[in-house]
Amino acid sequence: MPNNSHLDFFDRCLVQFDQALRSCVPGSSNARRVSPAAGTKESELNDTDRQHAAGLMRINHTGEVCAQALYQGQAATAKLNDVRESMEQAAAEEVDHLAWCEERLQQLDSRPSALNPLWYTLSYGVGAAAGLAGDKWSLGFVAETEDQVCEHLEEHLDELPESDSKSRAILETMIADEKHHGDSARDAGGAALPAPIKQAMSIMSEVMKKTTYHI
Repeated sequence: MPNNSHLDFFDRCLVQFDQALRSCVPGSSNARRVSPAAGTKESELNDTDRQHAAGLMRINHTGEVCAQALYQGQAATAKLNDVRESMEQAAAEEVDHLAWCEERLQQLDSRPSALNPLWYTLSYGVGAAAGLAGDKWSLGFVAETEDQVCEHLEEHLDELPESDSKSRAILETMIADEKHHGDSARDAGGAALPAPIKQAMSIMSEVMKKTTYHI
């Protein structure tokens, strides 16, 4: 992702709008890395297993849409240039996850959630608020977000049909990347969030998972 620190306010708004479209419009995101599932043979799944795997991957795709929005919101309000650039770089790396999940949904004869624009908007607002609170809190928010993402990805690994090796390969790589992002945020000075904020984040995540599994 290019360095946007030299852009004026109007140009930044255009960049943010473009990123929102790329995150929410199917087929707009291009991965820089080859999908971890590319070399894995497609398994035979019955209709029930296929629908369940698609529901889980739809949740994971929406989670990446939310991650894009969170990082973009935080980058827009970050006070230090190095923190802003860190957020933009993390968002660029998350694009791979977004594209991989969308590709897998297509392979499962399914589609992304129709609620993605809503979740993007809500997540962008949360990210912007975290950035306004200060860079140490913004980085702490990233670390906590990635911790919770890893938890639900690991749960999905357990819930996936045992024969769905392609989805499993994607989630395993995503977990490794998310853990790295969380550790990097903590190493950069991220502060531990208060328990009520962690709980609120967890509740919001559960609502997202229950709605996007079906819609």
